[in-house]
Amino acid sequence: MTEIEFRAFLIRQRRKPSAIDQIMEYLGAYQEFVSEFYPTRTADQTNTEMLESYVFWHESETGESASKPLWAIRYYFDFIADKELSDLAGQLRSERIKRKPFYIRKFRDVNLEHVAQLESIYIENIDQLIDAARTPRLRQELADQTGLPMAGLLELIKLCDLARLGGVRTVRARLYYDAGLTPELIATWEPEALHQMLVDWVAQNNFDGIAPTPKEVQNLVEDAQKLPKLVIY
Repeated sequence: MTEIEFRAFLIRQRRKPSAIDQIMEYLGAYQEFVSEFYPTRTADQTNTEMLESYVFWHESETGESASKPLWAIRYYFDFIADKELSDLAGQLRSERIKRKPFYIRKFRDVNLEHVAQLESIYIENIDQLIDAARTPRLRQELADQTGLPMAGLLELIKLCDLARLGGVRTVRARLYYDAGLTPELIATWEPEALHQMLVDWVAQNNFDGIAPTPKEVQNLVEDAQKLPKLVIY
């Protein structure tokens, strides 16, 4: 991409000069993030994990919503014709403008047959599953009702519990679950030790993604320590 080509695209989208300048500023900040944390990639090689990581990083670093940066970056994904990332940027922005439910089937590597069994009784998002399965007794009742194996149901409720933490969604929830973590356990870790554990775990298990940054882990632990306990294991 050249700046001239992208600006021409924005003009075709009928963006005003002031809006174009703002979009370029936000895009520049995103490109700096990619250069620092994903040095082998460029912005046009963004994947889901990179975008979610950027949103968490921006909000933890600035204390501000990532709504405006996502608005700007989405134009870039439209420009390079990456519909999947454009839709994700739009979804993440919508969640920040008006909080929308996060759907269970969006977690990475979940058993979609298990998810479909829950959807058949109108349990589709993380809040609904936590309400329906937050205690051992409720999980047993739900397993009896749906025929879901308890191990599969427990995996889904743990993913939902992790997704209550700031910035933890598709990729991060899977990483923390696979590493044996829950919000309650995360709250007991020293951030530096947890960061090193996750770095080692990712390397040893060939996880399809990167470990969180030290700052991300620091905010993760702080969020976990403040998070009300809803799920009983």
